[in-house]
Amino acid sequence: MENGFSRRDFLKSTAAAAMLAGTSAMLVGQGVHAAGSDVIRIGVIGCGGRGTGAAKDCIAAAGDKIKIVALGDLFQDRVDGCLNSLNDNPDIKKHVDIPKGRCFVGFNAYKSVINCGVDMVILAAPPGFRPTHFDAAVKAGKHVFMEKPVAVDGPGVRMVISAGELAAQKKLGVVAGTQRRHQKSYIETMKRIHDGALGDIVGGQCYWNQGGLWNHARKPEWTDMEWQCRNWLYFTWLSGDHICEQHVHNIDVINWAFQNHPEKAVGMGGREVRTDPAFGNIFDHFAIDYVYPGDVHIMSMCRQIDGCANNVSERIIGQKGHSNCGGAIFGDDPWRFEGDNPSPYMMEQKDLIDSIRAGNPINEAKTVAESCLTAIMGRMSAYTGQEITWDMALNSKEDLTPAKLELGSLPVAPIAAPGQTKFF
Repeated sequence: MENGFSRRDFLKSTAAAAMLAGTSAMLVGQGVHAAGSDVIRIGVIGCGGRGTGAAKDCIAAAGDKIKIVALGDLFQDRVDGCLNSLNDNPDIKKHVDIPKGRCFVGFNAYKSVINCGVDMVILAAPPGFRPTHFDAAVKAGKHVFMEKPVAVDGPGVRMVISAGELAAQKKLGVVAGTQRRHQKSYIETMKRIHDGALGDIVGGQCYWNQGGLWNHARKPEWTDMEWQCRNWLYFTWLSGDHICEQHVHNIDVINWAFQNHPEKAVGMGGREVRTDPAFGNIFDHFAIDYVYPGDVHIMSMCRQIDGCANNVSERIIGQKGHSNCGGAIFGDDPWRFEGDNPSPYMMEQKDLIDSIRAGNPINEAKTVAESCLTAIMGRMSAYTGQEITWDMALNSKEDLTPAKLELGSLPVAPIAAPGQTKFF
């Protein structure tokens, strides 16, 4: 939001944006490296661990083809930390050209990065900001790598899908941080599943069960907004809850196997162990029954509780056998992946850069948006205790964005209570 304009207002302006799409497509090539040998100039929006890591992965994958030239974050210390980390390694530093004039801080830092002469942006701010940042980057004609999840609510998903369609018209590259889609062992396994190695899919499971994650103790000088943004994992408006922020990886693999999304979901979850207010308003466990076309059920579980059994995996069951989706098929015609399996974090960057250079840019916006909505649908069901259909989730009016984005007072939203929390 700026000057009273929010994602809510965006939805009202979709028709006008569509009318402008033809004009926008005519601008392709102005500052966009569709092909050629020039260095691609990249800006990083969101300078925490993932943004810094994505910049390093990009350099490792295609250092001779790119240069990191701008940084933006809500907080100065994050910008400073990212810059120091990039400059600490001589092999990375030679691909970095970031003067103080291209370091930006504040809620509007993303605009400054986008408008400072970059060709591509890495979007790694907390996910609640992702739809707005992605929409702005695409309208400005920038290629995009964006971390998952790409949205935390229905309006955000709709914005990402719309911006992704505009990116396709402008021939812009869009790759998301669902890196398993760029991992060779997963790619080769999925080819075989889609070619019928398992027969028809009849069921499956996916898991992300682990212990707790980091938490920054609140400092006296932090406002409510700063405290929440620095601990963004624990607030639904910023992360979408851990089913969306983390478990979306496994959910995305299941959607990939089906080449489709579920029709409905019934779920449960709660806040059993991680109950301290320091952990915001999210749950610490979920269990969702997703129903895909043909009445095929997938059991989804995720948990962030210390001292419990851990499991991060996917499993698809077919008429002829089953697969772990990432390197093996068991059953009538068993198979196991062999050979090189490069880091998917680097490969997702390489695939994007190579596609831009080839003039045939990848566009994963709709795919990742649908996987995020699958996670959001499960969260909605667990939060409300109700069955939630795909159309209900997609058309939901629940916009989690705060009324004002400013470093001031921001009460924490109530913790969801199944059977009492309403669907909007």
